[in-house]
Amino acid sequence: MSAAITHPRPATDKAAQLESRAATRESRAVKWTILALSLGFFAVFLLLPLFVVFAEALAKGWSTYLTALSEPDALAAVRLTLLAAAVSVPLNLAFGIAAAWAVTRFDFRGKQLLITLIDLPFSVSPVVAGLIFVLVFGQQGWLGPRLAEYGIKIIFSVPGIVLATLFITVPFVARELIPLMEAQGREEEEAAVVLGARGWQVLWHVTLPNVRWALLYGVILSNARAMGEFGAVSVVSGHIRGETNTLPLHVEILYNEYNFAAAFAVASLLALLALVTLALKSWVEWRSVKEN
Repeated sequence: MSAAITHPRPATDKAAQLESRAATRESRAVKWTILALSLGFFAVFLLLPLFVVFAEALAKGWSTYLTALSEPDALAAVRLTLLAAAVSVPLNLAFGIAAAWAVTRFDFRGKQLLITLIDLPFSVSPVVAGLIFVLVFGQQGWLGPRLAEYGIKIIFSVPGIVLATLFITVPFVARELIPLMEAQGREEEEAAVVLGARGWQVLWHVTLPNVRWALLYGVILSNARAMGEFGAVSVVSGHIRGETNTLPLHVEILYNEYNFAAAFAVASLLALLALVTLALKSWVEWRSVKEN
């Protein structure tokens, strides 16, 4: 019979493990202090404002709350907000997929410039972006007078709001897809091409199924930003009640008029949107981790 030979782990490995555990082991007091600070920050800066919004919205009863939400100007603001999101999100979805595909699957001159332009809305203040649109498309701007000759009005109208929303939401889908597609590499797409698949078939049957959760995550963030954008939209809207006011702008007008109950009632819609976005975001992250 031959005895099995076992090799004990070196003492240095065991010492390294003990040292690693000791480096991450904190006292109970430190753990509870960090936890208390985190929960306190969360309660004061997130939960408390959310509670105040709903409390103030319902302070004068459900009848006042429902009246504020059903008045014509509020309904017009809801419709315009939904319209801006309905136009900008699909366009950003198409752009994000195309940009991510180009950046991760091809090598070309100007690739870094494209990545920089994708991140541009993160670097430029939304107010500055709105002013740029006014400079380009306003009545005294570069293209405004020429467009006016054909009866086309951009600034202080719905197209300007859509353009501003589109600019602000550009990075979200692309920025979710690019890191994931870079990590996945090109092997599966190249194998599909070798087997005879065409470009659209590779996109629909190989690439998009592999990035569907990142794609959905980017769409959720893009939609939330589109509905909640204030700065750029405020500059190009002109604040025309019932015509060019989105929900955030309508809240500002009501609050400036000291109509606090109505302002908080409309703001509660945006708060509900934030909660729904948070729930969807958490669900997408959970499904992505579960599948991986």
